[in-house]
Amino acid sequence: MNFDLQPTLENELITIVPLKADDFEKLYAVASDPLIWEQHPNKDRYKREVFENFFKGAMESNGAFIVFYKATGSVIGSSRYYELNEENNTVAVGYTFIGRDFWGKGHNAALKKLMLNYAFQFVNKVILHIGATNFRSQKATEKLGAVKTGEIEIAYYGEPIKWNFEYQIDKAKWENK
Repeated sequence: MNFDLQPTLENELITIVPLKADDFEKLYAVASDPLIWEQHPNKDRYKREVFENFFKGAMESNGAFIVFYKATGSVIGSSRYYELNEENNTVAVGYTFIGRDFWGKGHNAALKKLMLNYAFQFVNKVILHIGATNFRSQKATEKLGAVKTGEIEIAYYGEPIKWNFEYQIDKAKWENK
């Protein structure tokens, strides 16, 4: 399988490129808004020291992206591929956050569609882990056609275990949308 976990992808709205160490300040400028994390399992991720840990995990994942708004070139957020499982023909998409100025305007859907379209060139299922109290993300995920398949505890990189819902999108359903 030739699944490059950090391709550069773009559509008419956004461009996603591999996250680099020198992207920290630009990305933290977006992530430092407490309201972004209000429903997230780790509500303190807006704090610099907590975000530093998140960023370190993103860099070590070798699957993280920084997301740019094409019209202005401004940073709007991040996402990543993780847990590529060739045996089960799956990959996870997540750790996504988008600045509030871009909520409800199609940027998150555009990001997920880019990532899903790319992933389905290589795998048959995409997994998404959503915090049990992150109702906005659950709703957005369901709008994409994801189906809740379970409830699990997940320890995000260097963080305590949190309750999450696991969603799945199958390639056949995605292609028939």
